Amino acid sequence: MLGTKKVFTLADGRQIEIETGKLAKQADGSAVVRMGDTMILAAVCAKKEAGENVDFMPLSVDYQEKYAATGRFPGGFFKREARPSEYEILIARLVDRALRPLFPDNYHAEVQVQITLISGDPNTPPDALAALAAASAIAVSDIPFNGPVSECRVAYLDGEFKINPSLEEMERAELDLIVAATKDNIMMVEGEMKEVSEELMLEALRQAHNNIKLHCQAIDELMYEVGKQVKREYCHETNDEELRLKLHDAVYQQCYDLAHKGIKNKSERTEGFDAIKQAFVETLTPEEVEEKQFMIDRYFHDVEKEAMRDMVLNERTRLDGRKLDEIRPIWTEIDYLPSAHGSAIFTRGETQSLTTCTLGTKLDEQIIDGAMIEGKNHFLLHYNFPGFSTGEVKPNRGTSRREIGHGNLAMRALKSVIPPQEECPYTIRIVSDILESNGSSSMATVCAGCLALMDAGVKIRKPVSGIAMGLIAKDGKWAVLSDILGDEDHLGDMDFKVTGTRDGITACQMDIKCDGLSYEILAKALAQAKEGRLFILNKITDTIPEPREDYKPHVPRVVQMQIPKDMIGAVIGPQGKIIQEIQKDTNTVIVIEDKEEYGTVDISSVNKEGIEAAVARIKAIITVPVVGEIYHGKVKNLQSFGAFIEFLPGKDGMIHVSDLRWEKVKKIEDVIKIGEEVDAKLIDIDKKTGKYKLSVKLLLPKPEGYVEPEPKPKSENKRRTKPSRKRKEKSPSKDRGNGDRSNNADI
Repeated sequence: MLGTKKVFTLADGRQIEIETGKLAKQADGSAVVRMGDTMILAAVCAKKEAGENVDFMPLSVDYQEKYAATGRFPGGFFKREARPSEYEILIARLVDRALRPLFPDNYHAEVQVQITLISGDPNTPPDALAALAAASAIAVSDIPFNGPVSECRVAYLDGEFKINPSLEEMERAELDLIVAATKDNIMMVEGEMKEVSEELMLEALRQAHNNIKLHCQAIDELMYEVGKQVKREYCHETNDEELRLKLHDAVYQQCYDLAHKGIKNKSERTEGFDAIKQAFVETLTPEEVEEKQFMIDRYFHDVEKEAMRDMVLNERTRLDGRKLDEIRPIWTEIDYLPSAHGSAIFTRGETQSLTTCTLGTKLDEQIIDGAMIEGKNHFLLHYNFPGFSTGEVKPNRGTSRREIGHGNLAMRALKSVIPPQEECPYTIRIVSDILESNGSSSMATVCAGCLALMDAGVKIRKPVSGIAMGLIAKDGKWAVLSDILGDEDHLGDMDFKVTGTRDGITACQMDIKCDGLSYEILAKALAQAKEGRLFILNKITDTIPEPREDYKPHVPRVVQMQIPKDMIGAVIGPQGKIIQEIQKDTNTVIVIEDKEEYGTVDISSVNKEGIEAAVARIKAIITVPVVGEIYHGKVKNLQSFGAFIEFLPGKDGMIHVSDLRWEKVKKIEDVIKIGEEVDAKLIDIDKKTGKYKLSVKLLLPKPEGYVEPEPKPKSENKRRTKPSRKRKEKSPSKDRGNGDRSNNADI
């Protein structure tokens, strides 16, 4: 049989299967991972040589879901898979963040990982298996890699932890985390929670890590079975050890001293480090500089990193002079934009977000049409990071993967406090524009988004804030940093973002760049993050303690009503005629949804009177006529025997000529006209035909001396007999030619 297969069993008895050597054999490495009916193919290719003057890891990870995997057609005009959806980009980012730190530091060849969902099972979401497939493909290749690594999802529901839950279980979960880890260390965490404690989150990490160890063991065994434990040789860096030592000796102490000065302004610090490097460059000959500029830049970066880290560990202070747990100065403002439904500015140090909140109708909902996930989304959060926020000249080329990832994290942070649609029938869109950035702009987005929601009058359950934590660890010494700068993120060992309310965590994202991160350090980081989170929450509630009592005047109001299911068609009308007419006449937007037990009608407009008019017309349509009630109608037609009026939308009744006036009406046109509006009393509903009979005269005062006419007596039912016809005797036939003929003549 083709291929090599490895199967391992999870704690709950479910099996995961990894197979290689059967598909995509011309790639450097490929593997298929299967769990249930979900199957993922991963293929990896790497160039043999690195590009010139490359000092980073040129890794690209792509994830794509084939619609055929779930027996569906793609939407759109072309009916084929196109550019990746945000969901696919987010899964690719999860895998990228797990793999990237594990390539050797001096390996700079371009690597491409392509992951494809080839069979989908709703009971087994593929995002938790994508990294396992990618790591397996790398393991059975000759590409250098410090793995194995894998990911799994852990959820907490019904009082227990569940590994790789189904989509239905995820919706009920209090905690939903995707964790990446090697055998020894957690590498990446991302997820959302419903205000869980720090202790519960730590236990979730332990549960996930124990499960990932099974994955890593299976990958290792597969690698040895296919004989790929020896990796390719490479040389992607040219080094000059003499230059490295010379530069280190010349600039280390200067960098240490500059880092210890506590310069708060990022530009000033950058200029200071650049000046140190330039002073060293001037000690070299022009030929050395021209030949070795790339190495000088790389070596100086390494010294700057070392000096900064040593300064933090030795002095227990920060680049900008702060204490380890100190938050940068914060100022906030709401209602900054007069025409927006809600707006806020959140500024923390040199990071600033201008955020808006827009409230729309159900027509503004996002339609999700993925291979695995379908539905609608009524809460959107978009994050924009223009080049000027960091003082760069950078062309706008559409939304980057980083922007999608940061926006998703902020959305998950706020999602759990958004009121249900029964209480807030709006589609909500938050847009965060980062105007300055020096560390944790995604957490500034969470804080500004919370302020903008409250400024818009959205009744969020509780305020939410977020903070980014960092870590410096070396030779057994470590320091956890609160509210990290961009430099501390870049030069540090951890970027751990935590968001939450006063009562618990709502979302987190963590990336680790070092080995041996203990649970002791994680517990310290979570505890310190909670202190910082509460400090920032106080700043938020000082600005606006709770959501506005009411929406702003220019916000469209939404009134939601329920109608019987069998009346939905009556409200819509033939080909939508009735509902379109109501919207046009009342200047409203009306959306009807057919629920299981009833229909919901959302009526929205900036104009309150328009909403009230639309509600009245819909209520009239669904109203069941009651005998004895008085209705206001419009005359539609006249006949000699009576008038026909529309007394409720879509319901016509007849007023007999005798019910128009107490007096006898000789000519109907003399007392009523087509188009005239009249009040009439419903006096009868024909049980067989359902026709309605109304009366106007019963609403009019009786004329003085009016005498009710006597009813005509009914004639007795006498049997009328028709007079009998006497048969005329037939006269004898006249003689016609050949003699006499009679009736009885023989023939």
